[in-house]
Amino acid sequence: MRMIKSNIERDGSGSVTLYPEEPEDMWHAYNLIRPNDLLRASAIRRVTHTSDSGSTASSRVHLTLEIRVKNLDFDPQSSQLHVSGQIMNETQHTRVGQHHTLDLELNRNFTLVKEVGAEGEGVGWDSVAIDMLRDAVDEGGNRRAEAVAVVMQEGVAHICFIGQFQTILKQKVEMSIPRKRHGGSDHDKGLSKFYQVTLDTLLRQLDFNTSSTATASNEAVKPILLASPGFVAAGFQKHIQSVASTSVPALKRLLPSIVVVHSASGYLHSLSEVLQSPSVKTLLADTKYARESKLMDEFLEHLRKDTNKATYGAREVEHAVDQGAVGRGGGVLIISNRLFRAQEVGERKRWVGLVDRVREIEGGDVRVLSSDHESGKRLDGLGGVAALLTFPIVDDFQSDEDEGDDAGEGMVMANGQEVTVS
Repeated sequence: MRMIKSNIERDGSGSVTLYPEEPEDMWHAYNLIRPNDLLRASAIRRVTHTSDSGSTASSRVHLTLEIRVKNLDFDPQSSQLHVSGQIMNETQHTRVGQHHTLDLELNRNFTLVKEVGAEGEGVGWDSVAIDMLRDAVDEGGNRRAEAVAVVMQEGVAHICFIGQFQTILKQKVEMSIPRKRHGGSDHDKGLSKFYQVTLDTLLRQLDFNTSSTATASNEAVKPILLASPGFVAAGFQKHIQSVASTSVPALKRLLPSIVVVHSASGYLHSLSEVLQSPSVKTLLADTKYARESKLMDEFLEHLRKDTNKATYGAREVEHAVDQGAVGRGGGVLIISNRLFRAQEVGERKRWVGLVDRVREIEGGDVRVLSSDHESGKRLDGLGGVAALLTFPIVDDFQSDEDEGDDAGEGMVMANGQEVTVS
């Protein structure tokens, strides 16, 4: 995302104009835009004309519209963001108060205005929104997928991009492969064709240059994780090696980046298992994803060992902050970005206030985890907020029914659900 213009006042009101360049930028926009914000972007609106004779005709016109945001609809897989609300500017073809949906697109500016309401109905550009804006803006153009994963089994492959803030399914490949029969070759031919189609799809998604002039390119290639049950992923790796040595020499640049790991199946739910593999953790050790996963592992280890230096849940964490246990010397507030998408202004202010207090008053660390990554999903299973403490505290919020006693060894109760901590 590129920043085109910024005009944020000291009181937190103001506007920014942004230029989304990557699919993940739409995810950032989804997190930045809140109900009651003003959003200005170009739009296409169908208008109806009535002639003097009474006949009607419709046409599409290009307009620049400003709407008061009411609802957002985000499709992570296609990275499409639709924002609906009431039109706030009068034009030749629209009236104030009419409803319209703006479709935000890549490579097209939009302007976001946040206001500070007199009665507290607008939160403006608070500290969390400013942090999200910093995360969104990538002036150097260096923010790309941190790794690529191909989770597969015979006839099915899921190509996923693991970004800094979200994991996106880019393409699914499905083919029918003949069964293996004694003395027959149809199965091997079908499997080879499946591998080639998957490779072609992967290269398109990577925008990988396979021309002869690209052989000596020094451009870094992101880690590529090939995962499957059995030997399908290893067979795909051998297919890539064969193609690189025979017909497409440029693929040799890809080979050192490939890591083969085991997964229970070739479907998306196995990706979390793949990312927990020791070899993958080592490979991705310097990525934002790995740092977040390591933090959650540390937190859950404290829970498992019952050290009393970790707590979770809204009032439990707020109580720990009140006791000064989430401050200097190792205190960490861990919070899901999902909580900042709360529809109620008061609810958002609650979490922003907690973040500001830990950072500015208590001197502790704050980590905002993406709810679209595996670590953030684990955190959401614990209510979306947790903390590592600088010293053990007495828990004043013991459950009346002691629900946790029934959770079983290696489990904790969170929002009525069992969450594995081993």
